Amino acid sequence: MGGCAGSRQRLSDSEGEETDPAPRPPLQDRQGAHWKNAVGFWLLGLCNNFSYVVMLSAAHDILSHQRAPGNQSHVDPDPTPTPHNSTSRFDCNSVSTAAVLLADILPTLIIKLLAPLGLHLLPYSPRVLTSGICAAGSFILVAFSHSVATSLCGVVLASISSGLGEVTFLSLTSFYPRTVISWWSSGTGGAGLLGALSYLGLTQAGLSPQHTLLSMLGIPALMLASYFLLLTSPGSQDPGGEEEAETAARQPLINSEAPELKPGSGSHLSLQERWTVFKGLLHYIVPLVLVYFAEYFINQGLFELLFFRNTFLSHAQQYRWYQMLYQAGVFASRSSLRCCHIRHTWALALLQCLNLAFLLADVWLSFLPSIYLVFLIILYEGLLGGAAYVNTFHNIALETSDEHREFAMATACISDTLGISLSGLLALPLHDFLCRLS
Repeated sequence: MGGCAGSRQRLSDSEGEETDPAPRPPLQDRQGAHWKNAVGFWLLGLCNNFSYVVMLSAAHDILSHQRAPGNQSHVDPDPTPTPHNSTSRFDCNSVSTAAVLLADILPTLIIKLLAPLGLHLLPYSPRVLTSGICAAGSFILVAFSHSVATSLCGVVLASISSGLGEVTFLSLTSFYPRTVISWWSSGTGGAGLLGALSYLGLTQAGLSPQHTLLSMLGIPALMLASYFLLLTSPGSQDPGGEEEAETAARQPLINSEAPELKPGSGSHLSLQERWTVFKGLLHYIVPLVLVYFAEYFINQGLFELLFFRNTFLSHAQQYRWYQMLYQAGVFASRSSLRCCHIRHTWALALLQCLNLAFLLADVWLSFLPSIYLVFLIILYEGLLGGAAYVNTFHNIALETSDEHREFAMATACISDTLGISLSGLLALPLHDFLCRLS
């Protein structure tokens, strides 16, 4: 590359012109870096949300767990509903699955609340390592759990992993072209689908939940490999010269000083600037809070109560199918940004709230004749939620300045977590109220 640069210098000297500005790396290297980063962010989205989704898919099993001494799995593949209220038309667990939701989301909420105060300024690599270790720990702890309380501690580890990872990777997108946001969002949707489908498929095939969870330990390792070995240095996006640019385009983050030594322009913002940026984000944050409040009120407050006795599916299997179909809708819509860009996310919030009202009415009145109608509604619910997520962050990336983007992305990611937390807090008393009445 030095000979090529020298030839270009001699040519400009012979023509009496100034030296060319910093040349871009060869097209092949730029394309290679683009696809490595695209695949890298897709895998990071997949791995980051995987443990979170699996814990929600296993929520019914975790709460149905009544371990006898010597039992080697934390719950049977299709648990006998001994702790349920057998007289209830809802076949209720003694505790709502919203309890698992709260254990799976409150630590994430705390992490995201700390992010705008400076958490996002910590070096990236230690945060990624911590996230991966917590994800692996969550699978191991729940797999070998002897009680619901221990299982919930494992769920908390999954929450820490997911929350820390989301703050980290969304902030990291500010160093790369905006297209990586759509890849990240698609990967998080893929985590929902593959996480729910893998748990459903492996348990349906007869594998115990313990062995199902242990089989997923490769996911945290894949996340670490994607970050350290697949992503290229952010320096390749704004090269200082041809040789430097080509080196950066080929350089994985494990050998790079960026962004650890350059935390980003967000670190230099004053409190007043951060408050101004936050106020400007509210017209995106509030709709996303409403979308996630409505959909997780449905998922963890109503899924367990949408119980059909006249089907070939057991109650536990119905719950797993609900989770899988919801995640399929999320994956499809989070991958749709290239086809459909929605600017007015308030419309999605309104439609999701109507979804909640309709399904809450059905839980109360039982007017839907078939579980397949519920399947369609849940798929539609997932489509709305995924579209709200990817379009919110895409719009923020488009409308914020380079100086504010890292802080804005870290701040806005609190939206979904806040909505989910509020839904879990309200779903618990609703569950108890309806189960006492039925």
